[in-house]
Amino acid sequence: MFNYLKSLNISWSSSEKLIQELAWRDYWQLAWNTKGDTIFRDLKHVQNPVSNYQISRAVVSANTGIIEIDHAIERLFETGYMHNHMRMYVASLCCNLAQSHWLKPSQWLYYHLLDGDLASNSLSWQWVAGTNANKKYYANQDNINKYFYSNQQNTFLDVSYENILNLDVPKVLTETTRLELHTSLPQIEHPSLKSNQKTLIYNYYNLDPFWRKDEDAQRILLLEPRLFDAYPVSNPCIEFVINLSKNISGIKIMVGSFEELLERVDDHNIFYKEHPTNAHYKGNKDPRDWMTKETTSYQSFFAFWKHAKKELKSKWQE
Repeated sequence: MFNYLKSLNISWSSSEKLIQELAWRDYWQLAWNTKGDTIFRDLKHVQNPVSNYQISRAVVSANTGIIEIDHAIERLFETGYMHNHMRMYVASLCCNLAQSHWLKPSQWLYYHLLDGDLASNSLSWQWVAGTNANKKYYANQDNINKYFYSNQQNTFLDVSYENILNLDVPKVLTETTRLELHTSLPQIEHPSLKSNQKTLIYNYYNLDPFWRKDEDAQRILLLEPRLFDAYPVSNPCIEFVINLSKNISGIKIMVGSFEELLERVDDHNIFYKEHPTNAHYKGNKDPRDWMTKETTSYQSFFAFWKHAKKELKSKWQE
């Protein structure tokens, strides 16, 4: 993406904000590499207060009464996308107003996002809830009106920031619902494979069509049920990934475990890209593509950005 933006011959100042947003993804992924699965638990502080470990029914039914939030949730169901600011608004509503622990609502959002990323999603929710930051994130009605060009008034969010900190749980958010999130993987026969041929393994977190593009190899999109049992995504997400995989010439889809794949291909012929979700793979591990050479997991994004920006700006000007 960085190289594509650079090819457009637009100024650094016009592109910096978008590049910074992309850098957030790298930053969260580096945190996941360093901290492992602790990113799925309260990381730095315990969330407080917490009145439930589910999610508000009004959120999942897009019936919070905050017009722009409800419209955004409806669009999420329709398109699989949600504006980055709106993701923070929804997280704040769930965690800091409805007092739901962040984990279940974060799983609900990840389930629907076509661009869902476990590290970015989980750690961003923790940032909003104050478990991965020194304070919680709040947005009132004025903020929503300003950035989403609305003019709604007289809602439970139509208060000052000073007063929003002391709000009781709004009545509309008190009823919770139990999430039932499941992934339906396609029912297909295992593809025919050659055990002695170079085999490139793609998965939900690697669909890079340029990776080893010119090499003679059999190419497999491996969809492991246990990954989606642990971190469910919606059917549109699976359809989206399968459609993206069509950009990779000759790719075959296999629904099954890596261990099943090993029964059919010798591990010394297997190549894959490093990622926390495939730590159990065996074979030849390629490094991931990072935006910069800066792979230190800093305590804050802006400490990371201070170093990353220098390198990216220098590349931009080359």
